[in-house]
Amino acid sequence: MRGGLPALVLVLWVLAALAGPWLPLHPDAIHLEHILAPPWVAGGLGCDDLGRPLLDRLVLGARTSLLVSVGVVGLSALLGTLVGALSGWFGGWWDRLTVHLIDVFLAFPGILLAIALAGILGPGIDNVVIALTIVGWVGYARLARAQVLSLRSREHVLAAVALGAGHARILRWHILPLIGAPLIVEATFGVASVIVGEAGLSFLGLGVQPPAASWGSMIRDGTRYLLVAPHMVIVPGTAMALVVLAVNLLGDRLRDRLDVRQGPARARAAGRRRAKPADPV
Repeated sequence: MRGGLPALVLVLWVLAALAGPWLPLHPDAIHLEHILAPPWVAGGLGCDDLGRPLLDRLVLGARTSLLVSVGVVGLSALLGTLVGALSGWFGGWWDRLTVHLIDVFLAFPGILLAIALAGILGPGIDNVVIALTIVGWVGYARLARAQVLSLRSREHVLAAVALGAGHARILRWHILPLIGAPLIVEATFGVASVIVGEAGLSFLGLGVQPPAASWGSMIRDGTRYLLVAPHMVIVPGTAMALVVLAVNLLGDRLRDRLDVRQGPARARAAGRRRAKPADPV
């Protein structure tokens, strides 16, 4: 039950993003009589400074965050896993070059590097995906490299090498399946980071451009009217906070389930609970 509420939040987020184009929404409809109207006046979640319904724009922003999250996490995981696995397997000059490249990327704060790249590439959702991917692949590369370095001396890998298996076959069948679990956990936490990163770039005007909606751009528009219409910031801010919190909570649970080192400990704890004698009446 501990994961029921976070899972419900994520399901609502995904459903809103996927079903948004088919719902009778009007995110760009301007109602002058409802400018800055709170929810109890305009209904729904209120309206923004142009009289546009915040609920409709919130659903449109959910679609933006989902598309960017899936694109960035998918590309970052693919690129980082490939680079890190090849570096850990072949070693030598390739490994040294990869380590130095990772150190260079880690020398810059991620969000600042993403802002610089988005500023160079220009505003737009495609450039946001590219900028966040360039920043995000490093974590997957470090993790994949460390996992491959710990696995390449295992008995089954040495046996495959002795039998004459090629590099691609060994990586595909003997290495990658064993490093999938930590990479999946890393990708889960990466979704939350990408949501915050996309919102930050959109807040600065480097993300999606009007009239498209993003949770970050909605917060930016609401900061100018924070004292008279706080719902313009509260609505998208709460939605983003709930989704990020839900992703992190489910990521923690997924890490606990996939961590094989904690499996025996949980089994022993369960056995002790079962073996504990009942308290006398």
